[in-house]
Amino acid sequence: MNRIIAAALLTALLPALAIAHGPSRKKEVTTIEIDAPADKVWEIVGNYGDMGWHPAIAKTEATPGELKKEVSKRKLTFKSGAVFTDTLTRYEPDKRTIAFMTNDEDHKELPVEGYSSTISVADEAGKSKVEWKGAFYRGYMNNDPPPELSDEAAMKAVAAFQKTGLDALKAKAEAAK
Repeated sequence: MNRIIAAALLTALLPALAIAHGPSRKKEVTTIEIDAPADKVWEIVGNYGDMGWHPAIAKTEATPGELKKEVSKRKLTFKSGAVFTDTLTRYEPDKRTIAFMTNDEDHKELPVEGYSSTISVADEAGKSKVEWKGAFYRGYMNNDPPPELSDEAAMKAVAAFQKTGLDALKAKAEAAK
């Protein structure tokens, strides 16, 4: 009898639990080849205190930190007026890798929550291969998001943000070589 009751309860609760879990983490990987030495590209990307190479960013304000870099937090002001804050989570100059995660986002600029990024620069026969990995949740953390805060909107916005950034990085690095 107890098994029958337990099975009935489990059967009744499973659909509700499946619906209630909320959004799943999404990932976006963007890569680009740059006709410039990896060390020159790293000089641009590895400077956490200046994300001015991204065309959407108007201003970067960094604060001192304890990681092995001169800053560990920054405020990014977008040209649209949106403001994000993020924290440096990994800085490995020997591997030409930098990682950061947003603390505060403006959903009108990027409809995401908890956007973490890792940017790596690899040497490929005197050129550079840059990979930007992003992981994030959609901007609306409950069920039934409005279209502008949906998984699709988040994926589209992050893909565009990363591609635009890497295209601008390529132009800047190739002009400086």
